Amino acid sequence: MVKSRRHQGAKWRNKLTLNRPNKVYLKKINESDRQPIKKSNNTDVKTKNLSINSANWEDNFAHQWGERFLATLLLMGQVVVRLLKGKIDSRHIMEHMANVGLGSLNSVLIIAYFAGMIFTIQSARELIRYGALSAVGGAFALAFCRELAPVLTASVVAGQVGASFAAEIGEMQVTEQIDALYMLRTNPIDYLVIPRAIACCLMLPILSVFSLFAGIGGGVFVAFYFYHLPVDVFLDSVRDFLGLKDLLSVVIKAFVFGGIIAMIGCGWGLTTKGGAKGVSASTKAAVVTSWVCIFIVDFVLSLAIFNELSIK
Repeated sequence: MVKSRRHQGAKWRNKLTLNRPNKVYLKKINESDRQPIKKSNNTDVKTKNLSINSANWEDNFAHQWGERFLATLLLMGQVVVRLLKGKIDSRHIMEHMANVGLGSLNSVLIIAYFAGMIFTIQSARELIRYGALSAVGGAFALAFCRELAPVLTASVVAGQVGASFAAEIGEMQVTEQIDALYMLRTNPIDYLVIPRAIACCLMLPILSVFSLFAGIGGGVFVAFYFYHLPVDVFLDSVRDFLGLKDLLSVVIKAFVFGGIIAMIGCGWGLTTKGGAKGVSASTKAAVVTSWVCIFIVDFVLSLAIFNELSIK
């Protein structure tokens, strides 16, 4: 036991003597390499990086939006050409018509009813001052029939149906289901886009007509309950002011708005990139772009149909 302890002590002393010069050498190197650390202000660098990243993001957003809008215009042209050639996949049209029509009917009717009541309150209050209470129905009918009914209906459908189109097709795009359709020799335009476009173009006029009747119902309720205007007087004023041209304008605008909603929703879905985050961004951008295009096209159609700015 004593020998083993002495042997171990000598062994450890040899290790210490061998390692001691190395430790001193390393210590000297560390002392010689020490340099004064200069404090740097990183706020300027961070702000520069943030400004560069924000500028790049704005440029990329504008560039991507322009590319997607052009792709949507090309998609619209392809849809028109294929419809003229009679290449229609009628298997899914009824399903999409049910989703667009019945799926949006409750929201459209509720919004139109309350919009009719709100507009009647505002218009009747002003007309009473001039002693023209009997013209409340006509003023309401012109504004609601020409503008509010198709625009409100299209806005509701764009927020509900257009968003679902962009999300569904965008999910198929990022999960490579669109490529699988090509592998199966199926054109995605025939299978995905055309049925949705036909469903929107057919159901938007019907929903707009229901919206018009719901708005008139809301106007009748407010005029009778708050201003004690007889129902027959209100409806007679509506019939006197409304004409066939006004009813046709509702159908034409709704038809065009339906095509816009379907094309933008499908176009933004087909150009989706970046996984789940890209699907979310495409859905939001599709809804906002649809609303902007609806109001711009509504202005153009109003000028074309009613010729408001004609100079004689």
